[in-house]
Amino acid sequence: MFILAEHRATGVDLVANFRRYRDYLDTNRSRFPPHAYELASAEWYFNPTDHRCPHDGWLESVLMDEPASGERHEQRTVAMRVHLLGAYHDGHIEFYYPRVFAYALNVTDAVGGHRDWLYDEFRVSPEGHLVHEIQWSGSEETGRWIIEASDVEYSWHPLS
Repeated sequence: MFILAEHRATGVDLVANFRRYRDYLDTNRSRFPPHAYELASAEWYFNPTDHRCPHDGWLESVLMDEPASGERHEQRTVAMRVHLLGAYHDGHIEFYYPRVFAYALNVTDAVGGHRDWLYDEFRVSPEGHLVHEIQWSGSEETGRWIIEASDVEYSWHPLS
């Protein structure tokens, strides 16, 4: 991990952590699913002044779906959508994970909601899956999500 809370608190400056993270992305580019790499390496994605950036966004919903096929609908997969209200409250952000292999949605203090999407990072698992780790925080960390998926699709929907 590179830019999540425990690495920001080690005394290493944030710029150095982001540089190491960018190096990780570049070194592992061929291992990343295409949409995930495009998103993780986009200059605007980690820029909190860009309205499309998820930093400080608020959770609106998480939707899970189990698309099924087969004669008895016995071949099942999991898909997930995460909807956020953007930090500037002028648009919505959606993350769509078309095939989820594993997830852990941990919230230690849900009084008042999840609070802000603080930091997140994308990594690749040993199996070649995308790992998207997200930290939620108010005055202190309120939760951590880890989603292991085939890829992630991102969309920004400005409010009119």
